[in-house]
Amino acid sequence: MRADTTERVTDKFLRGRGRQRLSEDELTLLDQTVDRVRDLPSRHTLVRAGDRVRTSTLLLDGFMCRYMDDHSGYRQLVAIHVPGDFVDLHAFPMERLDHDVATLSPARIASWTHDTLEEIVETRPHLTRMLWFSTLLDASVHREWIFRMGRLDAEGRIAHFMCELKVRLDMVGMVENDRFLLPLKQADVAEACGLTGVHVNRVLRSLRERELMIFRAGQVTIVNWKQLSALGQFNPAYLRGGL
Repeated sequence: MRADTTERVTDKFLRGRGRQRLSEDELTLLDQTVDRVRDLPSRHTLVRAGDRVRTSTLLLDGFMCRYMDDHSGYRQLVAIHVPGDFVDLHAFPMERLDHDVATLSPARIASWTHDTLEEIVETRPHLTRMLWFSTLLDASVHREWIFRMGRLDAEGRIAHFMCELKVRLDMVGMVENDRFLLPLKQADVAEACGLTGVHVNRVLRSLRERELMIFRAGQVTIVNWKQLSALGQFNPAYLRGGL
């Protein structure tokens, strides 16, 4: 069954990250083979670790995350997704995930059944490579997150995190005058950066007082990009896959 919708669900897919390598025919095919488009509430778990996954999801609007819990129930965010991201395309060959997938804000998603993706793999080699490319971009982000957690101090981690989100959101037209909406709690930032909530609050206050950035009421304002990106040792090349 195909989704009964006229919206172009692929509007933000790979924008700024190789979209120009997709043909109009390939984008139309993806649009026409969507199984379902739906809205999800904030803090909704879409996939549980270990469950069988039969669809893969493209985020159209809102913010989502992938996360893992330790034995004490403390959460570690291992990825944050913005509109245009395939959230769990890797579930197609893997069938089960070793982590949970959830919304961080109200979200709108489109999904493709794995049977449909199988047809694409068998008949459309270039489109298959581009879908694969999108998962390789995810892997590139994962490596950068490992670097951030392993080599940067608390200020550097948060600076890098905010710089990354600014660039990713700018790619899909969601940044204006160095401001962007970020409906995350300080606890979410802590769980993405491996810090305590108290430490995040202290760092955000320091960055604000030094006039580098402001995170308030779900909005980020980058005040001094040059100094903030230097503090986070941020180089956006990894977000574009070498393009």
